[in-house]
Amino acid sequence: MADPIALLTDLLAPAFDAVRDAGTAAAGLDPAEVPAPPTVRRSDRTDFQADGAMALGKRLGRNPRDVAAEILEAVDLTGVARDVEVAGPGFLNVTLEATFLADLAGETWADERLGLEPDAASQRLVIDYSAPNVAKEMHVGHLRSTVIGDALARIHRRLGHEVVPENHVGDWGTPFGMLIEHLVDVGEDAAVAELSVGDLNRFYQDARASFDASDGFKERARERVVRLQAGDAETVRLWRVLVDQSAAYFQVVYDRLGVLLTPDDIVGESFYNDALPGVVDDLRALGLLTLDDGAECVFPPGFTGRDGSPQPMIVRNRNGGYGYAATDLATIRHRVDDTRADRILYVVGAPQRDHLAMVFAVARMAGWLPDGVTAEHVQFGNVLGADGKMFKTRSGASVRLVDLLDEAVARAEAAISERNPDLVGDERAAVARAVGIGAVKYADLASDRVKDYVFDFDRMLAFEGSTGPYLQYAHARIRSIFRRGEVDPAALDGGALVVGEPQERALVLALLGFPAAVRHAAETSHPHRLCGYLFDLAQTFTSFYEACPVLRADDEATRAGRLVLCDLTARTLSAGLDLLGIEAPERM
Repeated sequence: MADPIALLTDLLAPAFDAVRDAGTAAAGLDPAEVPAPPTVRRSDRTDFQADGAMALGKRLGRNPRDVAAEILEAVDLTGVARDVEVAGPGFLNVTLEATFLADLAGETWADERLGLEPDAASQRLVIDYSAPNVAKEMHVGHLRSTVIGDALARIHRRLGHEVVPENHVGDWGTPFGMLIEHLVDVGEDAAVAELSVGDLNRFYQDARASFDASDGFKERARERVVRLQAGDAETVRLWRVLVDQSAAYFQVVYDRLGVLLTPDDIVGESFYNDALPGVVDDLRALGLLTLDDGAECVFPPGFTGRDGSPQPMIVRNRNGGYGYAATDLATIRHRVDDTRADRILYVVGAPQRDHLAMVFAVARMAGWLPDGVTAEHVQFGNVLGADGKMFKTRSGASVRLVDLLDEAVARAEAAISERNPDLVGDERAAVARAVGIGAVKYADLASDRVKDYVFDFDRMLAFEGSTGPYLQYAHARIRSIFRRGEVDPAALDGGALVVGEPQERALVLALLGFPAAVRHAAETSHPHRLCGYLFDLAQTFTSFYEACPVLRADDEATRAGRLVLCDLTARTLSAGLDLLGIEAPERM
C-alpha cells in the first residue's frame, strides 16, 4: 500500500479501537455507539496528523490528551515513524522514517496506478452533464457542465466505478414545430448542409424570424407540433434529421474540447415522453397530487415561496402539458429502475438548485429514489467577462464555444512560437491545441465550481501561477531532463531512491498525496481540489530541482535516486492532468 494516509489509518485504527473498547467498558457504554475512527491528514507542523482522540475523549468524559497518550502507548509504528507525539488538544503528530518514505515512493514509482487503488466498493454512477439544445449552438454557457462532468467521469472511472454518462439534450418541445417547418421551407438538403457546418444559431434564428413574421407559418408550426406529439411518421423523420445533424455537430465540439462524450451517451428529453403519463398516474395513486389553479402539482414539505406559502412543483399544467418536473421525475425513475444507479450526479448550473431539490424530494416521497441511492446536484457558477457580467460578445450574444476554443489555440500557438521557435509544423500545432484547450479547461476546473469566475485569456494562458500551461510546462521540463541526460526512464530502479535532503522529503510527501487528492475530488465533486494538488506538486518539484542537482549530482547513486523522483513527478502530473481531461505534452 503506497498511500501513507490509508496505511497510517490502518495502523492506528486498532489502537483507537482498543482504547475505545476499554473506555466504554469502564463507563458502561456500548462500544458500537462510540466510534473511534482516526482521521489522518497532512500537516504543516509535521508529516501527518491523526485526529479522533478529542471526539473519543469527549464521548468518554475524559481529557483528550490523556486519551491520545493511551492510543500512542497502544500503537506500534516501529520502522514506519521516526517520531510520534501528542500535540495540541489531543492530536497525534507523526513524522515518518526517511527509509520508509523512500520505500513507499519506490513502490509508487513501480506501480502504474501511482498508488491509487480502486475503491473497495464499486458503484454505478450516472453523471448528467453538458446537455445542449438541438438546433442551437453550443456556447460558453455549456463549458462548465461539460468539462466538470467529464473530469468527474474520468476520476470515478479511475477509482474503479462504472460510470454511465448521460447527455440530457433538449430535443423536444414546442419550438420543434417551428424548426421542422423552417426545414421544409428551405429544403432538407439545404438544411442539412447548414446544420452540418455548425451554423445552428442562424438556422434557429431564421426559423424564429419566420415564426414571428408570418401568421401562416405560425399556424403551420403549431400544427406540426401536434403531429410530432402524435407520432406522425414524416414529422418524426424530419425531427430526427434535426436531432442527428445537431448531435453530429455537438460531437465535433466534444472532440475538439477533448471530452469523452459520444453520440451513444445522448439520452434526450424525448426519450422519456412515453413515461410521463405514468409519472402523473402513479403520483395520483400515491395521493401526492394536488389540483392547484387547474394544474396538477406536488407540494413537498419544506419548500415555500417568498411570501412563506407552500411552493408547488407543477407536474402537469392546466392545458394538459407536461412540465420539466415530470420529465425529471421520469428520468430519476429510469436511472434507478433501469440503469440501476447507486449514485446520480447532476452537473447543472446553480440556478436549478431549488428545482432539483424539489425533484429529489418528490422522488423520495414517491419511493422512486430509495435510501440506497443518492442524487446530488453538482452545481456551478457562471462564466463572467472582464466587466463582471455574464460573458458575452460585444453585440451581447452568447459566445460560441468553438470560437472560444479557436481563439485559445491561436493565442497558445503564438505564445509557443515565441518561447520555443524550434517547435514547428505538426508538432507545434499539436502542442498549441493541447495548451490552448488545456488552458480553457484548467481555468474552469481550477475555480471552485460553486463560484463565478472571470474568463481571461491572458491569465489562463500564462506560464506562471496556477494555470494549465504552467503545469504542462512543468511536465515537459521534467521530460527534458531525461532527453538531456540521455536516460531511459524505463531503465530506472525505484530501489535507488534515498530521502536525505529536506526538499527530497517534501517532494516525496507531495507525491504520496496523489491518491488522497483524487479521492477528495471524487467525494466532494470538486475537481479544483485536484488542480490545487497538482499546482502544489509542481511548485514543490521546482524547489527540489533548485536545491538538489539531478544530472550533476555528487555521485551516481544520488543521481539515480533523484531521476526516479523526477520520473515519478512527471508521471503524477501527467496522470493528474489526464483525470482533468488535459494533455501533457512531452515538449513545449
